[in-house]
Amino acid sequence: MNTKTAIITIAGRPNVGKSTLTNYLVGEKIAIVSNKPQTTRNRICGIVTRGNSQYVFVDTPGFHKARTKLGDYMVNAVRDSISDVDATILVVEPIPSVGTQEAALIESIQAKHCPAILAINKIDTVEKDKLLEVIAVYAETGAFDSIIPISAKTGDGVEQLMELCDKYAVESPFLFPDDVTTDQPERQVMAEIIREKLLWCLEKEIPHGTAVEINTFSERDNGIIDIDATIYCEKASHKGIIIGKQGAMLKKISSMARADCERFMGTKVYLTTWVKVKENWRDSDFMVRNFGYTE
Repeated sequence: MNTKTAIITIAGRPNVGKSTLTNYLVGEKIAIVSNKPQTTRNRICGIVTRGNSQYVFVDTPGFHKARTKLGDYMVNAVRDSISDVDATILVVEPIPSVGTQEAALIESIQAKHCPAILAINKIDTVEKDKLLEVIAVYAETGAFDSIIPISAKTGDGVEQLMELCDKYAVESPFLFPDDVTTDQPERQVMAEIIREKLLWCLEKEIPHGTAVEINTFSERDNGIIDIDATIYCEKASHKGIIIGKQGAMLKKISSMARADCERFMGTKVYLTTWVKVKENWRDSDFMVRNFGYTE
């Protein structure tokens, strides 16, 4: 049987639904999501194998104006992900104007001669006549092979998006085993799940200044997974908020994370969490690399 593959980048500004779309395409949660911008920090591959075709979707951090070393890394990750791929899906919100970040991404797509699809997300939030305005505005850029309205939340239009992706598949051996859904090591997935719960449970800037390190990840003979994780934050005052009164907030975060870890691993998980302070780690090249944000 001749097999085909396509590597497709999913790009866009923060909070447009890139990770929600990746998860829907893959059929399981491999990328964390929250209602806060800049949730995704690393490039994450979601792998979909259908018959003799395999699609590798590269979920990227939100494209934004960087203010820290970590921000620089995230922006570079987006620009690099548009190079050497078979196509890019640019995800935008249903707003009838091309924003600054979208214009910069379109410029990168055109400069690298990368075939592109425009996915107008969150169509469940607007009237159809407004959607036609959005389509017309982006069609004028001439950057896209196709423009498709979708809802990554409900799945509306996502199957049609998959069909559009098929024309970019080229004859090639599969890049991953056909039962694999992500390229992330399991311990990295566990760290990201914990960070997602920090984003959901904490307010304002605090969760953006956190990083999670998995100290130990081991499996017992009976299949139970033991995880020991350290949550790093930038200020001593933030540490107190993360732990909470009598440890209540840390207990809540850990309980929510453990439940998702068990769903992903398909087995019982024992999770132990600690909180430590690393001041201004986001502006340290060494610390950014130390937490795994490397090219």
